[in-house]
Amino acid sequence: MNVAVIIAGGSGNRMGQDIPKQFINVYDKPILIYTLESFQKHPQIDAIEVVCIDGWHDVLWAYAKQFGIDKLKWIVSGGKTGQESIRNGVYNLEGKVGPEDVIIIHDGIRPLVDDTVLSDVIIKCQQYGNAVTSMPYNEQIFVVDDEISTVKFIPRETLRRVSTPQAYKFDLLDSKYHEAFEKEIGIYGSHYTNTMMVELGVRLYFAAGSDKNIKLTTKDDLEMFKAYLKADSSTWLK
Repeated sequence: MNVAVIIAGGSGNRMGQDIPKQFINVYDKPILIYTLESFQKHPQIDAIEVVCIDGWHDVLWAYAKQFGIDKLKWIVSGGKTGQESIRNGVYNLEGKVGPEDVIIIHDGIRPLVDDTVLSDVIIKCQQYGNAVTSMPYNEQIFVVDDEISTVKFIPRETLRRVSTPQAYKFDLLDSKYHEAFEKEIGIYGSHYTNTMMVELGVRLYFAAGSDKNIKLTTKDDLEMFKAYLKADSSTWLK
């Protein structure tokens, strides 16, 4: 079984709106529903769980019914941090999925996940036990020396940009979240599942990515999302 865990537990203060950004309507549809539709229509996704901000569970169930998201099986409350939210989602699946089932973690505010990206992350996870969506890094990266200058750069050929979706066999995912919170490793600050895994000694495997897979954090990101929705796919370069 392949289960999507969609993380939508944040308040989205940087967007500067009165409601959580995942529930902002774009062309009469909440951002989160665009994200869920990508998983709903994918034939390899069997079930969906959403880790949702408190107070919005009933709203989400209503939206799921309105937009035909019938793969949505569970809604779980988020935590105080991103890692606590993911942990809550993982722990809720205990007893509901098998150890070899593939769990795909994805940000609820990344609504433009391609079918090909989702397929590849599932395939790679089935093959290696985990998979993280990745892209080459095309800019030069320099290391700060004294705040105003640098004498060292990191060859971009050695770098990859990693985001969601990312997938893990459930047994690995569940055991590592228990270990991380027991040992307090990889759970603070900007840590996510992928960085936590590396700090706990797990080798990660790259899967395909897409430049369209943007995270909607600011108003500018929202405008870019609207532009993607309006764009005629026939005008894109092949």
